Formats: sequence, structure tokens, C-alpha cells
Amino acid sequence: MANTSITKRAIQSAFLELLDQRSLSRITVKDITDICGINRNTFYYHYQDIPALIEEICSDAVEQIVREYPNLNSIEDCVESGLQFALQHRRAILHIYNSDNRQIYVNSLWRMCERTISTYVNTVFADAPISEEDRAIIIRYHKCECFGLMVDWISNGMRDDILSQMRRILMLKRGSVEEFIRRCVMENAQSL
Repeated sequence: MANTSITKRAIQSAFLELLDQRSLSRITVKDITDICGINRNTFYYHYQDIPALIEEICSDAVEQIVREYPNLNSIEDCVESGLQFALQHRRAILHIYNSDNRQIYVNSLWRMCERTISTYVNTVFADAPISEEDRAIIIRYHKCECFGLMVDWISNGMRDDILSQMRRILMLKRGSVEEFIRRCVMENAQSL
């Protein structure tokens, strides 16, 4: 098991290294295996193809962020962690985003935004007396907002200072989820 894990990490590392250097369309399984010093069969033992490798790298990144922040008291921490990953792998993300495999990254980003927001709302407001429908609407709204900001940044070449901008946006929005919850609670109290 440990050897499998080491091999998978080597394949992922080699792929990210290549992706930092060139577009996805110019990377082959042979390129990856040459860097790792493994044969093609070993690659295919672990991954069906390069899109499957991309999917696992993206999923692992999302899971790592969720593990780091299992009970979010501050959405800022989790967003910053996700942005740090994106900044460390800027060229790789742009190469994936500008390829035929864009949807793999977009789906992973969507899941990250959903898990981040839902974990935050369900941790900080676990005891809030609101309906599950309202809770789902609040999560959906903030998830879409976070996702939209990230996609806009990536679509524009990741040129902006996203950390500063997100810190500013989150500072300006501070209390907005609480306000959503407060209004739901008030509305529920008035309807009784």
C-alpha cells in the first residue's frame, strides 16, 4: 500500500511539473513515466488516463482543504487555503482550464466551494432554528458567489491579486451569512 501511495504521488508530482512547463495537450503518459522512472503499465495500473489523473489531483486538493478545516469558524481560512493551492499551481490550473479537460477542474472547484460553504454554515449555525430549505438556499447562494469569483479570476488569466481582493470581499461581506440566518429566524418567528 505504501509503495502504491508513493508511486501515485510521484506520478502526480511529475504531471504537475510538466503542466507548469507546457500545455496539457503537449503532455503524454510517456512524458510522465519518463520523469517517474516507471513504465506505462504502472501508470495505467493507477490511472485510466490523464483526465483520471487530473480528477484525482483536483479531488485530493479539495479533500486536503476540507481536512485542514473540518469545522470552519472562519470562511476566510478555507478560502485562503484554496487560493494558496491555486497560486502555487497557477500555470497548471490555467493549462487545465484552457484545455478540453476544463470541466474536470470546474467540477472540482464547484465541489470545493460547496463543501466550504456548507461546512461553514453547518458548523457555525448548526443550532440555528431555520428550515432545511432555507439552509440549502443560503448555502447555494454563497457557493455560487464564491465559485463565480474564482471562475472569473481564472478566466482572466489569474492576473489579479486574488488574495487581497478576496480578503477585501470577505471583509465587506462579513456578517452576511449571519444576516441571512437572522432574517430566516425572524420570518419563522413571525409565522408562528
